[in-house]
Amino acid sequence: MYEFAIAWEWLAFAVRWLHVVTAIAWIGSSFYFVALDLGLVKRDHLPPGAYGEEWQVHGGGFYHIQKYLVAPERMPEHLTWFKWESYSTWLSGFAMLCIVYYGGADLFLIDRHVLNVSATTAIALSLASLGLGWLLYDLLCKSPLGKNTWGLMILLYGVLVAIAWGYTQVFTGRAAFLHLGAVTATIMSANVFFVIIPNQKIVVADLIAGRTPDPRLGAQAKQRSLHNNYLTLPVIFFMLSNHYPLAFATAFNWIIAALVFLMGVTIRHWFNTTHARKGKPTWTWLATVLLFILIIWLSTVPKVLTGEERAGAAPAFGRVAENAHFPAVKETISARCSMCHAAEPVYEGITRPPNGVTLESDAEIAARAREIYIQAGRSHAMPPGNITDMTAEERGLITAWFESAVGETR
Repeated sequence: MYEFAIAWEWLAFAVRWLHVVTAIAWIGSSFYFVALDLGLVKRDHLPPGAYGEEWQVHGGGFYHIQKYLVAPERMPEHLTWFKWESYSTWLSGFAMLCIVYYGGADLFLIDRHVLNVSATTAIALSLASLGLGWLLYDLLCKSPLGKNTWGLMILLYGVLVAIAWGYTQVFTGRAAFLHLGAVTATIMSANVFFVIIPNQKIVVADLIAGRTPDPRLGAQAKQRSLHNNYLTLPVIFFMLSNHYPLAFATAFNWIIAALVFLMGVTIRHWFNTTHARKGKPTWTWLATVLLFILIIWLSTVPKVLTGEERAGAAPAFGRVAENAHFPAVKETISARCSMCHAAEPVYEGITRPPNGVTLESDAEIAARAREIYIQAGRSHAMPPGNITDMTAEERGLITAWFESAVGETR
């Protein structure tokens, strides 16, 4: 049993590493080609069918690049296809989903205080949501609405916000954000697999057969590529969010997710406009900062907006271990946290304390006061899925303990 746990941990590490490497390759090539496409310049000397050209310098040499909006007159001898970066990123990400969230469904996927379902049902809902998300997106793109690129993007934004809210009604906050990233990444990778690459293959086949390629195929692929461009940064945020409970485990997490999608648009708009040599809209950075400040505020918003009373400051004695609330906090931690965060965990499947954190002595609890406050007081990240039924009163106690102790030491 112990050997299996160690092997599983290393498998998770290896797949996570693979996922990061492939994501870097995909995002890097995607950003590069978007910047290249926007920077193309039309010149009179270009060959027939060429849309524009770009000169670049890198690695001690010069590159002369030309783009054909539909296709060149003759088929090139060699083509480099950019597709495996996308496929590998999705496959490794799905493997991570299986290892962490499906393999540890009771801890990371299910919060029975949100939706009391079995692990099998939760996994089925997860898989169905990924497939249905892509089908809904694809139908909207193929509908008459798909002819209006920006109108379609606004509608898709509304759909993604609705999906964000829906996930928070089904899974843990951690899993909700992860799935929001996963369904978005599924849309992006499916765009490559089902639209962009197949359209390009049809164009290549037409060239080989001597037929004139249909320009609509290129236009469809470009629209999907544009969507991928604006969705990339939010996906990265959601994939990193599981390390930051104030993002995923607070009352307004789905609104935070909605604002993250907007930040992705404002940031990419600056880069896209700059690469297209249409100026530098610095207002986008101000908008991004204001959105981020709003996110910070939402993560610690006054409880009056949630219908709960905020825990007030209480008497303290300087250090957290001497605080008036400490005995009750220690009792709460012992009842709700020590089955995992102990030298010898007793929770099934946990063979060692997560991240090496033990919370058995006064000194250990005091040393982790800030983490306890963020993970279990200010947010509901811990216990995972609230598996030990920590109450709102206990979370308020932890909040009062830390805030009053900090206030005393200022």
